Amino acid sequence: MADFIYTPPVLPYMPVIYQDDDIAVFDKPAGLLSVPGRLLGNRDSLAIRALRVWPNAKVVHRLDMATSGVLVMALHKQAQSHLSRQFQQRQTHKQYLAEIWGSPIEENGCVDLPLRCDWPNRPRQIVDWALGKNAKTHWQVLERRTHTTIVALTPVTGRSHQLRVHMLKLGHAIIGDQLYAHPSARQAASRLHLHAAQLSFYHPITNHWLCFSSPATFAPNSLLTESAKTISPLTNAPLSLHAKHL
Repeated sequence: MADFIYTPPVLPYMPVIYQDDDIAVFDKPAGLLSVPGRLLGNRDSLAIRALRVWPNAKVVHRLDMATSGVLVMALHKQAQSHLSRQFQQRQTHKQYLAEIWGSPIEENGCVDLPLRCDWPNRPRQIVDWALGKNAKTHWQVLERRTHTTIVALTPVTGRSHQLRVHMLKLGHAIIGDQLYAHPSARQAASRLHLHAAQLSFYHPITNHWLCFSSPATFAPNSLLTESAKTISPLTNAPLSLHAKHL
C-alpha cells in the first residue's frame, strides 16, 4: 500500500438518496473515503463533501473506501446521538451484495471469527482467537455464475474489513479486493465488488423504521430474496419506506 495514490471519484460527486431536517442518506461511490484520511492529500471524503452543503453534518458510521452503497449522516447532535446508539446497540439492519470467487458448497451459512488489526501490515485485518474482537457474518447464495457467485451478506457486528476477511476465510475472496484476494480474484474486477445494498434504522426524531436501498453495479438488488429482506423489529411487518434517488 506504500505506492497508493488517492484519486477519489468526482462524478458522481455526492449522490443523495434522501434528506430531511435530521438526516441525509447517501449512495457512496467506490473509491471515496467516508471520512478524511490522516494525510493532507487524503482529506477529500464523503464527510467533507457533506459539510459543504450541511455545515452540521455528523458521521455515525462508515464504509470502507473501496465499498460502495448506502450511508447515513446526522444533521444535528440529537440525531447523531440517536443514530450512534442504534449502531452501537445493533438495532440497525445492514445488508450487502458481494461477488465472490468460486462457488460455495452450501447455500448459506455463518462465519464467526474474531478480528483485529494486523498492525505491521495496516490496514489489513487478521483472525486472532486470543486478541480479536467478536465478528459474525451471515451469508446466503443468490446467484451462481461461471467463475463467481453473488451472495447476500448480513453482518451482525461491524468490524473493519469484516466482510472481506470473512469471505476470504470461507475460501471465496471478494473479487477486485486489492488487499485480500489472490491474483485471479483480484484481477477479475476493476474494483471491489462489495456494495451496501440496504440500510434500515429508526428515524432519530419520528422513530419510524426506515429502509434505504441502492443498486449495485455488478448485481441487481432484485436478487435479494424475501427471506433476506429486513423485517421491522417493532411491528414484524415489511419496511414502510424504500427511498429512491432524488
